[in-house]
Amino acid sequence: MNIYTDMADELFRPGRGTVPPGVQVRTASSGPIRLTRVQITRQGLARPAGRYSTLETPSLAALDRRDERLISAAAAELRAMLPTVGLVLVVGVGNRRVTVDALGPRTAAGVLVTRGLAADARADGLGLREVVCVSPGASGATGIPLAQLLAGLVRTLKPAAIVCVDSLCTSDPARLGRTIQISDTGLSPARPDSGRCITRAMLGVPVLAVGVPTLMEADECVEGAKGLILTCRQLDGVIRSGSELLSAAINKALQPSLSIAELCYLAN
Repeated sequence: MNIYTDMADELFRPGRGTVPPGVQVRTASSGPIRLTRVQITRQGLARPAGRYSTLETPSLAALDRRDERLISAAAAELRAMLPTVGLVLVVGVGNRRVTVDALGPRTAAGVLVTRGLAADARADGLGLREVVCVSPGASGATGIPLAQLLAGLVRTLKPAAIVCVDSLCTSDPARLGRTIQISDTGLSPARPDSGRCITRAMLGVPVLAVGVPTLMEADECVEGAKGLILTCRQLDGVIRSGSELLSAAINKALQPSLSIAELCYLAN
């Protein structure tokens, strides 16, 4: 079965064939949060080799920055994939003028940027990690491909890692807007011709990807609707809440010594 999805756990789960050799899937629940970890140890499968963590909530309303348990869970998964030291470059991928594609830029707007402050903070005993953040916008508007732009930033900043935030595609309409995926495999969209493919092999530094599914192809659930894209009715709210939650989780992952309340105050 040909499935178009960015979500690794949708490709390797009961009901969709046997899990192939080289793939491990583990699922656990903590209160309303369902956590699935997919480990792919060989190349040549539907998704690149690496680690994928998916956090799923029971409803759209649960995807909210006020849910400290979900923020902390997402931050812990992200922190486990990051180098322990060094500057981190956060990239908001997408077009802020198109709602379904605005998750990355809006998340970037809430990231706590500390470069220039980190040295003073260390002197004051706060121990802030250096963070820089960019939101390049659509390459059609800038004329610069995303990979080329980031390559220039990597040469200048020499980050320890890059965290890319982008909208994702799901094959399950029930997961729109209520699922978070974090991976250490880079930004590798399911579409092989996507201009958003950003990997460690391209840039020479670890690339992590964080996102929320905001769209799906109609082919999976609507007969005769080939080529159509589906989103949820509450899309504006999903993008707003999802971006606030992701920025809070990224801030907590990068600055674990600060509380979520402190991080939200500083970022705002």
